[in-house]
Amino acid sequence: MIVARWGNSLAVRIPADVVRELGLKEGDDVDLQALDSGAVAIITEQQRRKALIQRMRKLAVPFPKDYKFDRDEANAR
Repeated sequence: MIVARWGNSLAVRIPADVVRELGLKEGDDVDLQALDSGAVAIITEQQRRKALIQRMRKLAVPFPKDYKFDRDEANAR
């Protein structure tokens, strides 16, 4: 791949086989992550969402079985 100028930025074209494998299409939002090995990872929006959901699930604490929400008590002044 060749790095080229695109306006004031530098750009790299993503090969068609990588585009197909990642399921990318024009206009998709992706992040690039530099890895310790010197490689670059392309992170898709779908991958970001999955990672966020996994982190949220790890933080979730279930309510006790006998817990009952009382709206009147919660809104009492």
